[in-house]
Amino acid sequence: MNLILLGPPGAGKGTQAKRLEEAHGLKQLSTGDMLRAAVAAGTEIGKQAKAFMDAGKLVPDAVVIGAVSERIAQPDCAKGVIFDGFPRTVAQAEALDAMLAGRGQSLDAVIQLKVDDSILVERVKKRAEETLAQGGTVRPDDTPETLKTRLEVYHRDTAPLIAYYERTGKLKGVDGMASMDEVSRQIEAVLEPFLKKRGSILKWLTGR
Repeated sequence: MNLILLGPPGAGKGTQAKRLEEAHGLKQLSTGDMLRAAVAAGTEIGKQAKAFMDAGKLVPDAVVIGAVSERIAQPDCAKGVIFDGFPRTVAQAEALDAMLAGRGQSLDAVIQLKVDDSILVERVKKRAEETLAQGGTVRPDDTPETLKTRLEVYHRDTAPLIAYYERTGKLKGVDGMASMDEVSRQIEAVLEPFLKKRGSILKWLTGR
């Protein structure tokens, strides 16, 4: 089972991905993790990525897709993957579809954690105030101003992706403002048909 978690910074994607990993044996993959793995392994894709990364340049889509292809072929991805921070563009989404099809796989679902931007900003503001009150230092990337900028970038970049996956019928929304347990429940409800299908296939393969 392969899926994408979409949601702005602070929406709780990491928490939900970790729960899915533990519950279903899926592997959470981020673009950064995949590129670093390719570089560490010294693969041809890794060498290409390293050249761009060392120069401080964005890694081209073709190289990113190559890193994804290498990574999901690893044994720990056999049960499926959760894409985190990928794809970022429609071109990457189309390439991902083609790459999975070439492996006889497909993307099962794209789950959008819907949240209220103003609530996320208030959360960060409160956290910053509490940190200062305790004598701590607020990280430059953990301020309301920085989050607002990141949210603007997220909405700008993901709007086309949301439209793309809506057209494919794979996009499913959940209430990201609910409690963590409730968000998990909603995600499990979205995935239930795919989990049942996978269970049936496994029973057929094992003859059980």
